[in-house]
Amino acid sequence: MPRRNLFLIISLAILVLFSACSRTTGGPSARNAPTPTESSAVSLVSSINFVRATTAELQIPAGGSADAIVRVAIQSGYHINANPATDSYLRATELALQPGDGVSVGFISYPSALTKKFSFSKKPIAVYEGEAAIKVMLKAASSAPKGPHSFAAKLSVQACDDQVCYAPGTIDLSIPVTVK
Repeated sequence: MPRRNLFLIISLAILVLFSACSRTTGGPSARNAPTPTESSAVSLVSSINFVRATTAELQIPAGGSADAIVRVAIQSGYHINANPATDSYLRATELALQPGDGVSVGFISYPSALTKKFSFSKKPIAVYEGEAAIKVMLKAASSAPKGPHSFAAKLSVQACDDQVCYAPGTIDLSIPVTVK
């Protein structure tokens, strides 16, 4: 009799294990549920997969200033956090620039944000969607060497859709400047 009970217990345990590990195919929530591989892939996706940034050549007179524009294109269905971000735990969009050769940054101006409510937040969040333009006022000293220069810049972003935020990423840029 004890052997028969042991066999029943082991059989029942195996049956429960198989039913717990099998994927249900019925019902709408089961069809939308990600497999472990799919959810792991989501966490590895970088924000830079959904955001592009471009710059145009800028001319600055020696001793003068001009505005460089960094155009940010956000893929439809996604947004990036504004600068400043709504909450401290959100990664703000941020541009960092390394000028030199007699050229300096006067200020960086971020665009006005949209305020939107998303399913993952209890309150509305300041974001950029579609296209956004970041303005950088560059100043050239009167002693700045004339001619073409290229200044490295980094744009840090965190992209989200209406349910998930992706790993923050940094886009490397080059801002071409000609001092006249």
